[in-house]
Amino acid sequence: MTKNYLKLQFYSLARNQAFARDAVAAFFLELNPTLSDLSDVKTAVSEAVTNCTVHAYRGNLGIITVECEIEDDSLHIKVSDTGRGIADVEQAIQPFFTTLPDDERSGMGFTIMQTFMDEFRVNSVEGEGTVVYMVKSFKTEVENV
Repeated sequence: MTKNYLKLQFYSLARNQAFARDAVAAFFLELNPTLSDLSDVKTAVSEAVTNCTVHAYRGNLGIITVECEIEDDSLHIKVSDTGRGIADVEQAIQPFFTTLPDDERSGMGFTIMQTFMDEFRVNSVEGEGTVVYMVKSFKTEVENV
């Protein structure tokens, strides 16, 4: 399979979350995902973009970048912002941790991304932004001829 690459940049507006997840879903259809895999990736991308919108920029307008690469049977996703950054990544990725408890946030965004993807990591520098890396592998079945 040939490598393929996609890069999207858009404003941190809530309405762009659906655009981002649908664009990524259309991009990796060549890997023949199951409906469950498709849903997992769309949910993980949506959570990552939501984190940028809600936490990184906190209502201010900023740029979110989503990059995807297909390599062999894997989809590599990088979602980045240049917002507030995360002071303590280890704490932030714990289930139910939220910096906005009064905003009815569940604190499960990173946990959902970790659960639905095969690989997950977060790099962040306070005051400079955050990058979320995710990988989903798709096994291709060999047909008997």
